[in-house]
Amino acid sequence: MRRTDAGGDIGAVPRDTWGEIADAAADLLLGGACAGCARPGRVLCPDCARTLPAAARPAWPDPVPAGLAPPWATGEYAGALRALVIGHKERRLLGLRDPLARLLLQSVRAALADAPPGPVVLVPVPSRPGVSRTRGHDPTGRITSRAARLLRRDGLDVLAMPLLRSRPGAVDQAGLGAVARAANLAGSMHCPTEQVRRLAARRTHAHLVVCDDVVTTGVTLREAQRALEAVGLQVAAVAAVAATRRRIPTGQARPLSSADPSD
Repeated sequence: MRRTDAGGDIGAVPRDTWGEIADAAADLLLGGACAGCARPGRVLCPDCARTLPAAARPAWPDPVPAGLAPPWATGEYAGALRALVIGHKERRLLGLRDPLARLLLQSVRAALADAPPGPVVLVPVPSRPGVSRTRGHDPTGRITSRAARLLRRDGLDVLAMPLLRSRPGAVDQAGLGAVARAANLAGSMHCPTEQVRRLAARRTHAHLVVCDDVVTTGVTLREAQRALEAVGLQVAAVAAVAATRRRIPTGQARPLSSADPSD
């Protein structure tokens, strides 16, 4: 048997392909359905996969939190994109990790397209204390780690590092406006000293990109950026899978749309 690039003696089939085959078998045996259209079978059917965006664009919130690093997203938080994010985060459809990671990867690439060459560190936005335990997984951390791995396969020097921690006290943001969100999240994140040392041991001069699933008001992303800057780490950009349409001002960026994925 030939040894694969993934490092396993499993014939000519890459390890990730075997994982996808296993996912497909499980979906079929357990009665799975496409997160986008509910068609029986895989968690993402080929037709819905073809509707996903193929590029990322600027995704400035409106109003823009002061000092927010340039944010990028692949499409509007609607339709298939919304279904994928919710399916992975709330319904624990783990087979959606890879398509979401590929979307996040596009945003990272676009965010750093004009940056000078150098190592990149992707920093996932942390969940509130206890939320990952309740969900049974860390969705943002999962897709960020996978995106970094896919970028490394392309020969880029990219790491995913969970540098941030959430402090107790912040409440669920659902239904809160920008001002209320800012008040709720003020000081809610921090970067422990040991995480700074860990980063310094692995990369000294790197482009830091804060990663999340959705850009809404930008307040969460700005708080993550603030926590990193408080320990001397500069954030180059923000990358997300999707952005809410109502947050994107026509004066700063063309509205994102899941129906117009390739521009």
